[in-house]
Amino acid sequence: MTGLDQLPATDPTSILRYRDGVYAIDLLTAAVAEFRIFDALRDQPGTFAEICERYGWDERPADALVTLCLANGYLDQDENGVFTPSQTALEHLCQGSPWDLTPYYGSLRDRPVVQDFVRVLKTGRPAHWAGLDEASDDWHGSMLSEDFARTFTAAMDCRGVFLGKKLADTVAAELAGARRLLDVGGGSGVYACALAANASQLEAIVFEQSPVDAIARGKIAERGLADRVRVETGDMFSDPWPADCDVHLFSNVMHDWGKREIHELLRRSQETLAAGGTVLVHEAFLDPDKRGPLPVAEYSCILAHSTQGRCYTWSEMEGFLAETGFRSLGYRPTGGDRGVVVAKRAE
Repeated sequence: MTGLDQLPATDPTSILRYRDGVYAIDLLTAAVAEFRIFDALRDQPGTFAEICERYGWDERPADALVTLCLANGYLDQDENGVFTPSQTALEHLCQGSPWDLTPYYGSLRDRPVVQDFVRVLKTGRPAHWAGLDEASDDWHGSMLSEDFARTFTAAMDCRGVFLGKKLADTVAAELAGARRLLDVGGGSGVYACALAANASQLEAIVFEQSPVDAIARGKIAERGLADRVRVETGDMFSDPWPADCDVHLFSNVMHDWGKREIHELLRRSQETLAAGGTVLVHEAFLDPDKRGPLPVAEYSCILAHSTQGRCYTWSEMEGFLAETGFRSLGYRPTGGDRGVVVAKRAE
């Protein structure tokens, strides 16, 4: 269980941020060089809905773009929800200014991910994951391939050692009396293992589809927790969920999906979670006003590019929970720019 029940002496958050924000430059370049959004909003300010209508953008990736610009201070928003360029954008991201830097971004216009974002904004459909060719599926389809699933799951597993311990420390009180946890779409099982490693009475089930299920079994065995953490195979949207659990964990799951899918997952949780049970939604959350944190706004870019989701505000997640019959106990930061919304199912 090395690492799962202890924290490192140093904080890796800055290292995580470089990787998490890698696509932010490409989305901003698309906004500046392809769509000239700041020039357009200087000449005709607009609400989010009006911006999407003007450009024919899908709401999901457009949300990631506008949030990125807000968090960087490149857009201002008034009390009526109308967006205008900030002073910084007027001076440096609009044509006609003596300090105009748009040609600097124009030199990056032909980068493949920039052009991906042009298509994603117009269609809402995820692009191909980095390194996959045009004949390949998007991230969701690629996870059905054993080679891709093994590589991607390993990438998520390594960060989960640190993030899982931070989560476990944050929800220690909720887990003190818990008996059985269901880790929905739990990947390698690293978060289920981290919570079990820090709550000796807790047993856990990782619910994952093939081929990730086999990868999870191997990782759990390597960590010496196979006697307390097991894997059940299934599709979280279509197959029956394991019952008799008093905690449901969604760790880095919701950000891969749109609002409809999130509602479906929470509805299924409501139907199968024990009365009075706890739901933990562990994510990189935005602030309610979407003006930060900047690292989360940057992380939302890669999600908007390659998945069917984006980063949500913690208040949005509380709203989804309320709409499906849960009572939120609030949002708590954990570590690595992540946090957890804790909620209860009605007795």
